[in-house]
Amino acid sequence: MGQWRDGTATLTVEGREGSPLPLEIAASSRARTRGLLDRDGIVGAILLSPASCVHTVRMRFAIDVAYLDRELRVIGVRTMRPGRLGMPRPRARHVLEAEAGALLRWGLRRGVRVAVLARPTGISGPS
Repeated sequence: MGQWRDGTATLTVEGREGSPLPLEIAASSRARTRGLLDRDGIVGAILLSPASCVHTVRMRFAIDVAYLDRELRVIGVRTMRPGRLGMPRPRARHVLEAEAGALLRWGLRRGVRVAVLARPTGISGPS
């Protein structure tokens, strides 16, 4: 795991069968601040990194939140309705957000590890 950049990636969940899940990475301060604000939903999930807490003020839908440690192991999961403030989670280094109910469907619970595969950017073919 290294430094991520804003962009798209895929997420795999330890022990989950099936295709990797679409993932957005919000690594810059600007992208983390924007997060899921002003959206009506999300396909897949968004990873805020670094982050140890989130809020749902000005959000239009409920979300599932998974707090991840530095090894991308889930240390806590909760569902947050719009207009809530989350408390900082000790040991959390990253936060994964998805629409409410998604994390349960994907088998994400405390102790499960995830993997992030960032898609290369700025690659062009031969001229």
